[in-house]
Amino acid sequence: MPATSPSSDILWIEHAGQRLGLLPALGGGVAAWQLDRPSGRVDLWRPWDGAQPDAYTFASFPLVPWSNRISGGGFEHEGRFHAVAPNRAGEPYPIHGDGWLQPWQAAREGAASVVMTLSSDHHAGNPYRYEAEQRFTLVDGGLDQTLSVTHRGPGSLPYGLGLHPYFLRPPGTRLRAEVTGVWLSGSDPLPTEHTTAFPPTWDLHDCDVHWPLIDNGYTGWSGEAHIDWPLHGLRLTLTIPEWFEVGHDAGGYCLLYRPPQGEAFAFEPITQPIDAFNLPGRPGLKVLRDGETLTLRARWRVSALG
Repeated sequence: MPATSPSSDILWIEHAGQRLGLLPALGGGVAAWQLDRPSGRVDLWRPWDGAQPDAYTFASFPLVPWSNRISGGGFEHEGRFHAVAPNRAGEPYPIHGDGWLQPWQAAREGAASVVMTLSSDHHAGNPYRYEAEQRFTLVDGGLDQTLSVTHRGPGSLPYGLGLHPYFLRPPGTRLRAEVTGVWLSGSDPLPTEHTTAFPPTWDLHDCDVHWPLIDNGYTGWSGEAHIDWPLHGLRLTLTIPEWFEVGHDAGGYCLLYRPPQGEAFAFEPITQPIDAFNLPGRPGLKVLRDGETLTLRARWRVSALG
């Protein structure tokens, strides 16, 4: 991977045999998270090739001030309709907020930690005015990651957050997560029906990440997931402490994107399901008033696969 791209420098931090490359100017994305081993360097997230400044080619990117798609051209809140326009070529619905479309500011906090910040003021006509922060800290055995958003302005708006890491899937790769249900979808893919009866190969308790397409949100997630790479003898564990350690009223939410082809898949911790703005009860969304904050914390740990 080149040290720089035509559009932005990669900001590297290193600690405990790990290196993390950040892309503040490119939507606050991540270029790479890598682990040095005696047998060679292992990519814990699929690395950016540096060829194009498209977040969907990065190792990871933030989802703020909402995750996934919003149907109907926007949403109603407190008696007012808030229009939200499509924001990605070929995608009929606005998707993943607008933080990934704006440059962030970055500051180091020691040798192994970086904070990236964004002040967004109705980007592209969106109703949102907010401040966002991402914090990345390499620790012994892994990475601590935080994404938060603070509402700025009069009134209130519903908010959601998510993280969008991609993972390589060499033969034998498995995903394991405790979930209780899944939203089925049409071809959009917008949710059409919630079920606790998983379609064949969709159960995340032991999931082959090479089977046919899944682009769906899951419910009742315990807040912990494991990705096993027998090829490397490694397990990557993701924990969302607020859900896993403290508990969550209805469990957490996550999304699996398992494309039929390609070298990678995505497993996304999210605070609300797809199109929550237009689902009954608006599950997972948090209404924020001026100065109020929503935070998503993720703890990543790497261990030997037993």
